[in-house]
Amino acid sequence: MAFFTDAVDDARIALQALADRVEGIAHPTLRLGVTGLSRAGKTIFTTALIHALTKGARMPVFEPYQSGRIARAELQPQPDDAVPRFAYEGHLEMLGAERRWPSSTTRVSELRLAIRYATRRGSLKTLTLDIVDYPGEWLLDLPLLNMSYADFARQSLALARAQARAEVAAPFLAAVADAPASATADEARAREVAARFTTYLAACRSERLAMSLLPPGRFLMPGDLEGSPALTFAPLDVEDALSRADTLGGMMERRFEAYKHAVVRPFFRNHFARLDRQIVLVDTLSALNAGPAALADLERALDGILAAFRTGRNSLVSTLFRPRIEKVLFAATKADHLHRASHDRLEAVLGRLVERARERAQDRGATLDVVALAAIRATREARVRRGGHELDAIVGTPEAGQEAGGHIFDGEEEVAVFPGELPADPDALFDPSGAGFRGLASSMAGDGQDDVHFRFLRFRPPAGIGDAPIPHIRLDRALQFLLADRLP
Repeated sequence: MAFFTDAVDDARIALQALADRVEGIAHPTLRLGVTGLSRAGKTIFTTALIHALTKGARMPVFEPYQSGRIARAELQPQPDDAVPRFAYEGHLEMLGAERRWPSSTTRVSELRLAIRYATRRGSLKTLTLDIVDYPGEWLLDLPLLNMSYADFARQSLALARAQARAEVAAPFLAAVADAPASATADEARAREVAARFTTYLAACRSERLAMSLLPPGRFLMPGDLEGSPALTFAPLDVEDALSRADTLGGMMERRFEAYKHAVVRPFFRNHFARLDRQIVLVDTLSALNAGPAALADLERALDGILAAFRTGRNSLVSTLFRPRIEKVLFAATKADHLHRASHDRLEAVLGRLVERARERAQDRGATLDVVALAAIRATREARVRRGGHELDAIVGTPEAGQEAGGHIFDGEEEVAVFPGELPADPDALFDPSGAGFRGLASSMAGDGQDDVHFRFLRFRPPAGIGDAPIPHIRLDRALQFLLADRLP
């Protein structure tokens, strides 16, 4: 994949990288990117990581911590004046006092930790850890920098017309049919088509469909740009060579280019290009709930995400001017929604999803790994007797409105549920015909749930989150992969 920078961007990135490395000589620093698509648990992971390092946790796999070499980890002042601070204290308060999960990540935020540790030779050193939390949807925008508007329009409309999306895309496609690219530029018509496009993207992200490949990413999290021309465009049926600038197609093309210039390129230059390590959180269970089409869409999205990374082993020159991401960890979240007997199987499913991406990363000299984890464990395991048999179960408090077996939970009752088992062979889920399993999107039952193969509930956070260690699953393994070699 060709990289999407111009000469000016290259110069800016090189100067920033050089400045970062010069500062790192006096204060060794690691910039860790935390991302994932909607509802994957980015904010939860970042909050749990900070809490574990500053307040303590049981982390037998994270060697620097388990061996006692980490003396302390302390929050430091915000490193970048123009970037919001990650609201760690507020998220912790919400988890503990309200037993409510924090809202999804909608913008870039940062937080700095100073980790004081003893080397294996006994000297004391400090590693500065800058955690950069950002929406995974923004990663899916990076390939747009290499596209013309015509390319974007063709790919977006092909996705919308695919069988898995055609139903929810129908109103948007009808608007496209009524808006020829050769028509005279008209603001009202442009806003109408863009609104239908945004509604379609939001419907694709629903629990029933759980689609992941939904660029442009800012359309579903516009922030301060809501209503701006840069977010008021949509794909139209166009030819490679668009007509005059005063046509509707010409208007859409200008706004698409403005989106790349004002939104995508600054994110790449100011944040993404400066990362050293990266964790990508993946809500695999939601895709399994929805069905084969959602799983296939997630695979394409993850492939696109890794293609956006500049991965590889750093040389002296690249370290100084064009730093590469040497380690990428893909993490299947919500492992606590399964019994531990299926944790390795969840990990295997994720491994299958990123198989092609892993091969490319290894060819470039980068290290890529997968893990199934729960940064904050919301359930506990139990053995429950039913019909004379003991079954593996998980116990927790489903969120209000969750439904199982016709029962709608009120958010207060604790229940034991049988989460079911994932197949021992993950390839069974990737049948090209879509016959491997049924999900909410393909169910023809009256309530859409009776004949699905998987139905993973969402649970509230556990009670008692505060200064005490937070229960987790494999958070220590993630930290061992991402940080341990920088704490020698």
